[in-house]
Amino acid sequence: MTPAQLSRTVLHTVRRAVEDDELCVAVPERVKVRTPPRPGCGDYATNVALLLARGERGERGEGDALVIAEVLRRRLLRTPGIARVDIAAPGFLNITLDAGSHGELVRTVVSDGLRYGHGDSLAGVSVPLGASDEVRAALVAHVVRGLVAAAGGVVVPGHGPVVRPSPLSGRDLLTRLGPDAARWALLRPAGHDLPDLDPARLLSQREDNPLFRVRYAHARTRALMRNAGQLGLAPEPQPESGAAYDHPAEIDLLALLADHPRTIEAAARHRAPDRLARHLVAVADAFFRFQELLQDLFQDLSHDRLQPSRQSKPPAVHRARPALADATGAVLAGGLHLLGISAPDHL
Repeated sequence: MTPAQLSRTVLHTVRRAVEDDELCVAVPERVKVRTPPRPGCGDYATNVALLLARGERGERGEGDALVIAEVLRRRLLRTPGIARVDIAAPGFLNITLDAGSHGELVRTVVSDGLRYGHGDSLAGVSVPLGASDEVRAALVAHVVRGLVAAAGGVVVPGHGPVVRPSPLSGRDLLTRLGPDAARWALLRPAGHDLPDLDPARLLSQREDNPLFRVRYAHARTRALMRNAGQLGLAPEPQPESGAAYDHPAEIDLLALLADHPRTIEAAARHRAPDRLARHLVAVADAFFRFQELLQDLFQDLSHDRLQPSRQSKPPAVHRARPALADATGAVLAGGLHLLGISAPDHL
């Protein structure tokens, strides 16, 4: 279950509670969920109960919010895919998904491939966008058009996006940086920030270069899938019960993959490709933390192959973790594709 799907689920729960006269509140147009700032607070949190309690008349007190939260908690617990719902004062709902939801997310990402995150979240929404001869503004506008299309929206004539212009021409940028680094340099900073066009930083193949980290993370996912194939390991996100993704590194990575569709929508809605670029950096960094689990796994499998007496069917986790790596590669490649940047399998 992605954050967008969970948002719709919570909104539907509010609507049904109102229809059944269990709540007397105005049903909002949208409900937001987010990853909790601290571990141990579920997979997602929402302040919808607080907002419903406040209504149009301002703050009405903690008690009403807690009552509303309890009504929603009981109903959400009956929803397939939700394992647990806790209430935190003054009225937050902390939602924990069941293990099957994590496996289904990985399955969806792998199945959709580069198109994971594309959808109709902006259906019926018109995003104003202007034309420009300035290289950075023109590039941002071009990428925003692709993002809006990916989210199901429509671009209409308008102003912006407003960005600080590039001090170099397009030809100079291509000469100094090449197409990939030039695009990254102009797209990653927020529009009001001046882009960093230093070739020493943008072309370095080191960890302090965010573009290198993103592309290297993608290449590592492809290398790990090749390793899995050589070991005869067929990735499977949910091969059997007990294959839950429960390590903190897995949970962090899954949360970012689940947030990919919403990131595309936000980048399109706000005409801000930098949101997608920063999201890809976060995914890459989370993947590197998760990668250590895979390296240990492959070392164990390689050791077992050298000892025939120890060979047995790989446990579920040995197939679930490579599937998560495969899904990560799809998100990184798809995001880079939307930015117009290549995602090589070897780097």
